[in-house]
Amino acid sequence: MNDTLLALDRFEPTREAGLARLDAFVPYAGAHYAKHRNTDGGASAPVAVSGLSPYLRYRLLTEAEVIRCVLDKHSLEASQKFIQEVIWRTYWKGWLQMRPTVWTDYLNQLSDQKVALEDDHELHERHQKATQGLTGIEGFDDWAKRLVNTGYLHNHARMWFASIWIFTLRLPWVLGADFFLKHLLDGDPASNTLSWRWVAGIQTQGKTYLATKDNIERFTNGRYSPKGLATEARPIEAPPPPKPMALSPLPDLDEALTKPSLCVVHADDVALAEQYRAHSHCRGVVWVGPEALNGSGQGERSKAFLKQAIKALRLPDELMTNGLDQTDLESMMSAAGARQVVMAEPPVGSPVAHYLSQYSPGFLVTFRRRYDNTLWPLATKGFFPFKEKVLVESSLTKAIG
Repeated sequence: MNDTLLALDRFEPTREAGLARLDAFVPYAGAHYAKHRNTDGGASAPVAVSGLSPYLRYRLLTEAEVIRCVLDKHSLEASQKFIQEVIWRTYWKGWLQMRPTVWTDYLNQLSDQKVALEDDHELHERHQKATQGLTGIEGFDDWAKRLVNTGYLHNHARMWFASIWIFTLRLPWVLGADFFLKHLLDGDPASNTLSWRWVAGIQTQGKTYLATKDNIERFTNGRYSPKGLATEARPIEAPPPPKPMALSPLPDLDEALTKPSLCVVHADDVALAEQYRAHSHCRGVVWVGPEALNGSGQGERSKAFLKQAIKALRLPDELMTNGLDQTDLESMMSAAGARQVVMAEPPVGSPVAHYLSQYSPGFLVTFRRRYDNTLWPLATKGFFPFKEKVLVESSLTKAIG
């Protein structure tokens, strides 16, 4: 395995780097991944995971092309563990898309807890020790520092970290989710928020995740053996999740681009630029800049990654905007000789989604990728019913084309 290409402490923010990482990983996406995926051997150890999540987060690579590449090399049975990890991200997005009030509730709770941080000296001190890696808990402190320094944590370490944060340190889960979203390069509002809810016993009510010394010791190859961890994980009290709302029907890209169009690229789907340019009805591409992440909870590392990704993909004559002002869009549309503006539907949690919930001009047409149109509506219940529908039935074939 090419450990240099697959290193988990540096991620070059280009589509080419993502494709190179995918190419290096694909041969190991079957039995090797299934056997070793849960082991976090440390920064200098060979890795079994792909490290593709920062590229999937901004769709420098799409889920569909990653899955297609893996299935070109492996059978579905052999690569199911890896594909299952890819569709977890899809599941979380679809689940939250049909329950947007869960994101609003998270933001409201976070606002309250940030006020509490200012008012409660003892809470502030405990929070500072946790985020600076000064708790004295073996493993946890290293993970906190690694997250801040690299923008990445192995998925198993994320679960251990969240469990210790909630059940051993007794810190509010929303502050932990905020800490992750601020520092993770692959921080996705749906995956991050709902994963923390799952550990806390809110997402699947009554079912929590408890980090144990033995499990950590086993899957870090004995590097960590933390003492004093919580021995029980009582679910956080919270209302049951809301029932799913039906997703509004949206066209796919080809159905939306039926007339001369100004095409908008935002942070949640930057690889669309290449597809736009290849379409006969595209009259120009407008980029929503990384400043649009302001207010999203994502930190400077994410903004810098996105800024470099846009720089690498954007052509010199393509426009840039920091928002979606109606007057600006109308002016750009007129200058391009376009009759409409098209844009991929931003997922819940995106600042662009918040903007569209407040105001959506009549000339703006939103579409949904076929992958999302096919799979998001299946996220009505838990992950395992979703997985069965995706992997056992023909949904995956339809989604990835």
